[in-house]
Amino acid sequence: MNLSFKLSRSNYRNLVIGTDTKIPLKNGQYTTAINFDNAASTPPFVSVMEEINHFASMYSSIHRGTGYKSQFSSKVFEEARSIVLKFVNADPSRDTIIFVKNTTEAINKLSYRLWDGNKRSVILSTWMEHHSNDLPWRNKFQVDYVQTDSSGKLSLEDLESRLIKHKGNVKLVTVTGASNVTGYVNPIHKIAELAHRYQAKIHVDGAQLVPHNSVNMNPKNPLQSIDYLTFSGHKMYAPFGTGVLIGPQETFKKGISEYVGGGTAETVTHDWVVWEPPPHNEEAGTPNLMGVVALTAAIKTLTTLGMKNIDQYENQLTNYANSKLRSIPGITVYSHTTPGEPRIGVIPFNVNGIAHEQAAAILSNQAGIAVRTGCFCTQPYIQRLLSISPRQMDLYRKRRDISRPGVVRLSFGLYNDFSEIDVLMQLLERISKHPTSYI
Repeated sequence: MNLSFKLSRSNYRNLVIGTDTKIPLKNGQYTTAINFDNAASTPPFVSVMEEINHFASMYSSIHRGTGYKSQFSSKVFEEARSIVLKFVNADPSRDTIIFVKNTTEAINKLSYRLWDGNKRSVILSTWMEHHSNDLPWRNKFQVDYVQTDSSGKLSLEDLESRLIKHKGNVKLVTVTGASNVTGYVNPIHKIAELAHRYQAKIHVDGAQLVPHNSVNMNPKNPLQSIDYLTFSGHKMYAPFGTGVLIGPQETFKKGISEYVGGGTAETVTHDWVVWEPPPHNEEAGTPNLMGVVALTAAIKTLTTLGMKNIDQYENQLTNYANSKLRSIPGITVYSHTTPGEPRIGVIPFNVNGIAHEQAAAILSNQAGIAVRTGCFCTQPYIQRLLSISPRQMDLYRKRRDISRPGVVRLSFGLYNDFSEIDVLMQLLERISKHPTSYI
């Protein structure tokens, strides 16, 4: 396969804080830090920090204050909902946006609001899900898992067979938009159409998808619409502790939120309560206004840059890194995509003969390269990708003193460039040739 790359410096690099920070190596020398751990958290945009500092002088309590700053802050907070809804093409007449801390809290909240005590209700999760899109469902619903194929890609055939098998009892199909392990992008609109044909709703965990791809909750075909979407600011250059849950207002009108208190009630006596309408009944306590300001600033910057442009550039980085990795003897790559197949900039690999934790430590100590290792809160998926048997996993449960299986993960942001990948590959080539020199 002949791939050509325009090996340029990222045009977006100056938009991100800390890209040229010098850090110490193990030998005491300093080098420019290279961050290939963006799937965990991204550094902030310059525009985000500027907006935070600009807004800080006007910061005040929201919703019930009569002072000018309070009124101004309330306006900024409420207008943010429209900005977020527009970013993912949600339906403002149908959908509401609830601000939470992160994607994990958003999914937990959704799990409580969808639970109606019906023990026959089924949640269809998948084998490739983050624990945050698996564990919250387990104590409330029957959870079934859609299979992945030998490459770790989701099987739409198995999804449909499970929808048929459960005979109308599937309440929700909950699926990651993009895998934080393999970078595979799931066909969320095809999944939505299947779910809706069998009277189920769909939730997309957009933590990895939204920062890198354009997301459209309401395409032309209504069967392909996305019912619920969750994502986090800290993965899209706004690391100030804000997450988002988007879904139909009707979902949040009935019942009571799992968190209640200040701001959630309209009228209270010791005998009864009249709750605020959504989204306010779901946002207990003083909200993270600064986090919301940061998120909207990041969305404005991403919109100006163009999500398609970002996706295209990050794909070039990923294809370049993939081609280099596969040319190095002793490197095993665990994601497999063909040119043109949708994906995000995530690549899992291992260096033969070197434990994943050791490989990551070498990269950091020798070249200041930050990666992540382990299972990335997707242990069943990693077990499948590495062909680890249930019997082997049982051994890990009994023996906490032995190393756990895992992989090394590269994850790119829009500010990474080809020269950083070259630094990584040169070191990996040396490690693969002389592994004992680094252990």
